[in-house]
Amino acid sequence: MLWPLLLLVKSHFTPHSELCRRCFKVMDSSIIASQSNDTTIKFPTKETMVDGEDIISKLHESILGHILSFLPTMEAVHTSVLSTRWFDVWKSITGLQFNDGLLCFGKKMQKEEFEYFVKRVLFHLSNCSIQSFSLCLTCYDYDSSQVSAWISSILERGVQKLHVQYANKVLLSSHSLFSCNSLIQLVLQMRCTLSVPISACLPNLQNLSISGIQLVSDSISSTYSEDISLRFPVLKVFEARECEWLTKQNISIQAPLLERFSIAIWNSLSNESYKSNIKIFAPHLTDFSYEGDLEKDIVLLNSSSIYSASVVIVIDVDKKDRMEKLGSQVHKFLIQIREVERLKLLFYKVLMHAKDIFSHLPAFGRLTYLQLNEVTSEALLNILHNSPILNTLILQNGVSELNKEVLTCASVPQCFVCSLKILEFKGFNAHEYELLLVKFVMGNAAVLEKMTISRAFWLRYSDIDMEKVKEQILSFPKCSSFAMIQFSEVKNS
Repeated sequence: MLWPLLLLVKSHFTPHSELCRRCFKVMDSSIIASQSNDTTIKFPTKETMVDGEDIISKLHESILGHILSFLPTMEAVHTSVLSTRWFDVWKSITGLQFNDGLLCFGKKMQKEEFEYFVKRVLFHLSNCSIQSFSLCLTCYDYDSSQVSAWISSILERGVQKLHVQYANKVLLSSHSLFSCNSLIQLVLQMRCTLSVPISACLPNLQNLSISGIQLVSDSISSTYSEDISLRFPVLKVFEARECEWLTKQNISIQAPLLERFSIAIWNSLSNESYKSNIKIFAPHLTDFSYEGDLEKDIVLLNSSSIYSASVVIVIDVDKKDRMEKLGSQVHKFLIQIREVERLKLLFYKVLMHAKDIFSHLPAFGRLTYLQLNEVTSEALLNILHNSPILNTLILQNGVSELNKEVLTCASVPQCFVCSLKILEFKGFNAHEYELLLVKFVMGNAAVLEKMTISRAFWLRYSDIDMEKVKEQILSFPKCSSFAMIQFSEVKNS
């Protein structure tokens, strides 16, 4: 039903400046009232006519408004020039899409034009409730209070889906946000400060994604010592990236239906007054993702349901005191997700300062898939011994070093005997200790089905004869007679 309308609108657009002028006039109620039927512009086309009848224009205004909601708001307003029937149809739209970078006839609106357009649309809307509102500001700098006023206006209309993208600082009303019970989806990619009340509940929110937000205690809750409680009864997805959690109290997130939780906290402040933690009550959580430096504790109150987890840890090398206790911190963190079946465990700039980090790992009794990037052979053996039913192992960057004596005297991990079937050895540098590791796996993995060795990109420019290396690997004895050994190259990223 939408495409005939699009054809009708696009086939009769006037030049950009003239059309903008007309649309701005149409939005002014006084000018609309002065329009006469003699000046009506009608453009019947075969796409919208059945036996000479304009069937689209006869649809109920609420239906037409719903159809126009799929268009960028500028194009929806443009339909007002079609005829008298269409003057007010756009006012019934339930979805607003504002993008200051959107081209109209190859031209971009000036800042003043865009500001005026948004203001007039919000003023003339006849709907008291809005289903969706998208505001993408990437071309100009706007007055903070003006952007805040736009967002607050939409929150007051009971918006269900709110998406705001803006790089500059905004003063966002915390009261308007936390009292908007109609919200189903909330995406905030913006720099703003939110004062978090001591207790808040968004009863219909199902999807929450925030980035760049600074969360602070409001003036009232800052005097309390108990946890800040955020309740999301039907929330299923929670994503937070590059947000500052500057609250003196612990934050408790209660989301009984939460399925996916993802948080990235980098370069957290070390001020002791902000050494609070984030507690998550989510008994149905299946997908967990963390990126950060472990400055702020993440406490999973119910974690046995987590199926897949991704943990990325980067520590500032200048913080030597952190390195000394990193092993115990990692153990404390990972023990919460020890029941996972799939785990991506990535460390960056850590092993050179905290080589004992893998000696504190918990046992992963249900783990079947594991991906690692920084690991020594000794640490790898420790992980394998702690993962008795591991099926797939991905070494993202090979291994950093190997103690030949440790490998020679090492006992065979349980997973080698009964479960390890796939090994991907990426970033293979053809070092002697890497060859020893490959030989150890091939000689002891009884049910191995496939080993893929991807050489490091730099090897194509070295004088190492990879054909001889391949021959050497293929000559190693195999415990599994049906194991397939493949060779490939890591593409330059």
